[in-house]
Amino acid sequence: MATRRPSSRPKAGGKRHGSSPEEGLRPLAGQAKGRQLQELLDDLVTSSEPGDKLPSERELAARYGVARMTVRDAIGRLASQGLVHRIQGQGTFVSEPRVAQPANLTSFTEDMAARGMTPSSIVLAQEVVPAPAAVALQLQLPAGEPVLRIERIRNGDDDPIALERSHLPARRFPGLETVDLAVHSLYETLATDYGCEPATSEQHIAAVALTDAEAHLLHVPTATPALRIERTTRASDGSVIEFVRSVYRSDRFELNTRQHRAVDALRTAGPDDAP
Repeated sequence: MATRRPSSRPKAGGKRHGSSPEEGLRPLAGQAKGRQLQELLDDLVTSSEPGDKLPSERELAARYGVARMTVRDAIGRLASQGLVHRIQGQGTFVSEPRVAQPANLTSFTEDMAARGMTPSSIVLAQEVVPAPAAVALQLQLPAGEPVLRIERIRNGDDDPIALERSHLPARRFPGLETVDLAVHSLYETLATDYGCEPATSEQHIAAVALTDAEAHLLHVPTATPALRIERTTRASDGSVIEFVRSVYRSDRFELNTRQHRAVDALRTAGPDDAP
């Protein structure tokens, strides 16, 4: 997933002086007009503020001397990277920067705080229920065992970013259903109130389109692209303490991973194992 390059944007409250989206437009020369236009639009987005409106396709095509289809393709690439978004009947706008999830196991609250954003939650459900078979399997519990179900909208600076549905063993965390998780971090509560520190997790990630209900809660159109993340979290003793299903707006969230090449394995591989 593409990541926005470092930006020269000013801090909130101070508009950047100098050229505006309407300035500096000139006809492109040569055969690689599409590539040149892509670079120009990329620079324009990088130097703009979130919410700034791009010139229309018609205006860009006229001023740069390219076909509208070329402009549409270039803007489409920016949209697929989450750098801009279209609003029907209004135009194309620079998107808010994405929140990146690090490789380490962190809570949503920690992720937001690390990026200077104010985390908040809207609790939609927080109750003890019999574990559905699929949830019980993930938590390594008998089907029907009481579990705490928590459903929350997770916000960054009051902007909804994710819809999160968590399940935890109720027997292990008695009284957790009474904690105000609209203001308290779940992971901090587990550590301080129950002496249970989340240690490791396994995640499964897939690209999906938001349902009507999910899109309504996240304030975006139906079928907006999203990331579905299923995570199983374990304590330091290896026991499963949480199973969570989340959907994240792909225009506001990305995943960062670090990979290591298995050098020793490559050195010992035979000729038939060579890539």
